[in-house]
Amino acid sequence: MDLKLRMRRLRANEKIRSMVRENHLHPEDFIYPLFIAPGEKYRKEVSSMPGVFQLSIDEAVKEAKEVHELGIPAVILFGIPEHKDEFGCEAYQDDGIVQRAIKAIKKEIPELYVITDVCLCEYTSHGHCGVVRNGEVINDETLELLAKTAVSHAKAGADMVAPSDMMDGRVRAIREALDENGFSHIPIMAYSAKYASAFYGPFREAAESAPQFGDRRSYQMDPANGNEALREVWLDIEEGADIVMVKPALSYLDIVWRVKQEFGYPVCVYNVSGEYALVKAAARNGWVEEKRIVLEILTSMKRAGADLIISYHAKDVVKWLKEAK
Repeated sequence: MDLKLRMRRLRANEKIRSMVRENHLHPEDFIYPLFIAPGEKYRKEVSSMPGVFQLSIDEAVKEAKEVHELGIPAVILFGIPEHKDEFGCEAYQDDGIVQRAIKAIKKEIPELYVITDVCLCEYTSHGHCGVVRNGEVINDETLELLAKTAVSHAKAGADMVAPSDMMDGRVRAIREALDENGFSHIPIMAYSAKYASAFYGPFREAAESAPQFGDRRSYQMDPANGNEALREVWLDIEEGADIVMVKPALSYLDIVWRVKQEFGYPVCVYNVSGEYALVKAAARNGWVEEKRIVLEILTSMKRAGADLIISYHAKDVVKWLKEAK
């Protein structure tokens, strides 16, 4: 058989495979999530997410140091307040759990880039992402509280804020509030195409943020919709988003590709808790090889167009990448 082009020539061994590889994972691609809880010397593993912990501030600082030493450039903080109320007041208090964590981390590891989740669901007694009246989440009343939260994070020393609530107009409200308070330099990473996904279950255990009634489908996106995601991303860009996000990642790689091709903006994906938990459960049962499947999944996100990946696998991945060198 006379074949001038044989595709297998460039697959013959690992050396040539690595030389022609189109997409690569790097430590700089990752953002590592931290769940900040009240107390001291508190470190509680999340039962549905092996290797992920609720951490008191002192323990979070230790974790942040490890993240920095591994070469991961950034963390994103989620807060678990001591007290919850109808309006999520601890989300925007100067001495709130996340605000104190920002100060502690920046004091000990100033070079680490600290991003904060801006939402109310962890802080409200009803578990929804905004103000609730008569069983309905009220959009415009929520915007003021989200803006206050973002400003309080910036005052505490956050490098970036990341609104995840999916209220209409929240990027504009946050941008205006930051600018008016002297924080025009603080970028916004918007959860722009955030779907009402079944993949969030373990996160709600970790962040203690499950809604106490109903669900979040009146503000998070329908998983069946793709064109709508482009409209959401366009609106966030128009309102001042610096980075846009698609969440979850794995079931929405088509959306990641479309967003990157359409807008050319920096795109972050969230490799969410359910994706992590599925891999961990299968690996513990010996059904999959954890390292190979994690690297394959995360590489698929880069191939689809992601520039940044929020992932609970990040520490393990960076260790694997260093071992491979």
